[in-house]
Amino acid sequence: MKPIITIFFLIASSYGFAQQLVYTPTNPAFGGDPFNYTWLLNSANAQNSFDDSTGLAGLEGLNDLNGNLDNQFGGQFGENNMPPLGTSTQGNFEYEVFESTSGLIINILNIITGEASQIIIPN
Repeated sequence: MKPIITIFFLIASSYGFAQQLVYTPTNPAFGGDPFNYTWLLNSANAQNSFDDSTGLAGLEGLNDLNGNLDNQFGGQFGENNMPPLGTSTQGNFEYEVFESTSGLIINILNIITGEASQIIIPN
């Protein structure tokens, strides 16, 4: 009886070879299968609870901002045409211009909505 059990374990153990585990990422951006892209995108869209009903309508003041910047700063930045340093207000926007170690920084605040933007012009 013992030789039969021993033979059984020898035969069964030949099927139990170990192999190296290899990690394969799912996301194609990190080296995963490119066919996973559609599945990942659809899964993310299904979980997205934000509604983008406004679309680009939220950018309606952008032309006004661009016109104000052109009027205030002369339309372009150059070595001879730098914006004035300090804080100024024009229309619905308040501008704060100052120099830092990273370059010229322009903070723009929409006084009505409270939205803020920052423009950094490197040295």
